[in-house]
Amino acid sequence: MNFGQAISTCFSKYATFSGRASRSEFWWFMLFEVILLGVTGFISDILYGIVALALVLPVLAVGARRLHDIGRTGWWQLLSLTIIGSLVLLYWFVQPTVEGSNEYDAVAA
Repeated sequence: MNFGQAISTCFSKYATFSGRASRSEFWWFMLFEVILLGVTGFISDILYGIVALALVLPVLAVGARRLHDIGRTGWWQLLSLTIIGSLVLLYWFVQPTVEGSNEYDAVAA
């Protein structure tokens, strides 16, 4: 999946927490979020806040789908509330896709 496809997929599944997301989909969307927030932060604090608020659901949704892709529940994202938990999540987010289908869906595209 390339940059444009990842963004399109994540916005088409804006608040879809079911299914799976490949590593490329997740990381391309994270790059998009960082770039967009960086640019809007330079423009205006209000615009930054609006964009950050608009991206909350798709970021949580793609994170849950990415965790589903490695066989974990999306609720593990609550670990991000701690520093150690964020490191564990980072480790899980870089893991390869679990081969075959799992309890969450078929293999991610």
